[in-house]
Amino acid sequence: MKASRFRRNASALVLTSVLAFFAGHAIHALEQGSAADESYQLEDSNSLLGSYLAGRVARNQRDNETAARYYREALDRDPTSKEILEDAFQLKVATGNFPEARQLARQLATRDPDHKIANLFLGINAFLEKDYRAADNHFKAVGKAPIAELTANLSRTWTEFARGNINEAIKDSNAVSSPQTEGSQHIELLHRALLADVAKKRSISRQAYAQLFKKNPRNLRAVEAYARHAAHWGDKELAEKILKPHLTAPNPNPLLKALADDIEAGRKVSLIVSDAREGLSEVFQGIGEALAGDGVVDAGQLYLQLALFVRPDFTVAQYALGELYDQLKNYDQANASFDRVSRDSPLWLNAQLRKAYDLNSLERIDEAKVLLGELIKAYPDDMRSYYTMGNMLRGNKEYAAAVDYYTKAIERLGPTEKSQWSVYYARGVCEERIKNWPAAEADLRKALELDPNQELTLNYLGYSWVDQSLNLKEAMDLIRRAVQLRPNDGYFVDSLGWAYYRQKEFDQAVKQLERAVELKPDDPVINDHLGDAYWHVGRQLEAKFQWKQALDLKPEAEDEAKIRKKLEAGLTEEPTTRASLEGSLVGRPVTDSK
Repeated sequence: MKASRFRRNASALVLTSVLAFFAGHAIHALEQGSAADESYQLEDSNSLLGSYLAGRVARNQRDNETAARYYREALDRDPTSKEILEDAFQLKVATGNFPEARQLARQLATRDPDHKIANLFLGINAFLEKDYRAADNHFKAVGKAPIAELTANLSRTWTEFARGNINEAIKDSNAVSSPQTEGSQHIELLHRALLADVAKKRSISRQAYAQLFKKNPRNLRAVEAYARHAAHWGDKELAEKILKPHLTAPNPNPLLKALADDIEAGRKVSLIVSDAREGLSEVFQGIGEALAGDGVVDAGQLYLQLALFVRPDFTVAQYALGELYDQLKNYDQANASFDRVSRDSPLWLNAQLRKAYDLNSLERIDEAKVLLGELIKAYPDDMRSYYTMGNMLRGNKEYAAAVDYYTKAIERLGPTEKSQWSVYYARGVCEERIKNWPAAEADLRKALELDPNQELTLNYLGYSWVDQSLNLKEAMDLIRRAVQLRPNDGYFVDSLGWAYYRQKEFDQAVKQLERAVELKPDDPVINDHLGDAYWHVGRQLEAKFQWKQALDLKPEAEDEAKIRKKLEAGLTEEPTTRASLEGSLVGRPVTDSK
């Protein structure tokens, strides 16, 4: 059925059903890898159905900017559709287009007075206009859905505070959700402490923080808030005690590190929230980051954008939004968020390091190298830029150059810590790749000494020994431990199978390598290994099939030549191929802490 057959006077119910039917088919085709979707999107987007379908496809691809544009076009063509209006509004919020979101929210609230996100948005809008009565009414209209109710009720307490009803606001913060969960109690206690701090009711705030830290002392935003509370009110000893457990890692949270430096230098420390507007933004930032961390990324994105609607210069929310876009592999949007992190923020260097990884993921490698070079020049004593450059070079198989940067990173490490295993591991991988085995073995042993239960190190060192017929008993022990830790990792199971192969236990090798191929069917080396094992147990036809499969998966040039030789003459010599065991760390940011 073509879009031109639809008429604007069709009933909304029929139109919605038809749109949903076609959108479902378009998305199904997209998920099946249909190459027709993009052309369909471009050719048919100048009709109601086309715009709606194009928006659905773009949204399914997490391209919210494009989706928002198409939904806006669809809404212009059919202003009567509540479903299109709702999607268009939420996409405007998700992309931070607040002026257009405001217009759509008003339309949506007129049609659906109980719409949760529309009322949260309009409540914030009224709050910013200092129409606190209207703000409270909108927040009250959100209803009883658990997260939305918690958000709305906390927002109402800050609205009450902004109206000057300070005691009522603090009282209301004592129990804002029903039924209460551990998570809701945590955020309620935090906001009770924040409210009391801004109201200069130090004893109430201290009591709330003490209760909070009995329940959950690990939340870094709460740690910063409590330490700032203590330092602000002159209790330096308590502030240092709160921060100390979080400052021992080689790369501590930059916000906590900056706070600790301020306290040590005797500088005046401000509270984490100074007024009702900042308190309201903390509501949306805290819940948004928690949602994103739990994998509820669409809702997390909306909440983080709403935090920025309240407070456009909120660096913590901007950084968290960049992390969320990273999670979605939307690297351009991630970089845009990281670039909005203020240069004077302790998070700025972290944001730029994340940006370098994202540029690399976008295959803009030269730009990433230039950025990291600038960061190294600006922060010559900070190991993170060197480590990030090493990771990027390693991911692009520039192993010798990566070794140099890892060495510079190691030279800038402080006292030896368990968490430093990854730097030695990464350098060891590169040294092995450039065939400097003595240095590689020393680094891998050092990494294992620092953290004996890191499966990456266990697997890589064990595999390397097996591949060279060295320390076979110890190698098998290491690989078995790695497989126990990650039983569904195809690379690790391949290592175990290859270890059996090297010891000529071919039946066991076949068993493990068949499972490795099931777990990682797209790896050329694992398929090649299985072919070799099949050959040794007399299954020559299956061996050739696996070798052909390995060729189809585009192995490295050196391995390709060996596989072609085996297809021509059979297995006449022991191969020395190896799997890409080190990939798990490539592209990992030097720190995920904020």
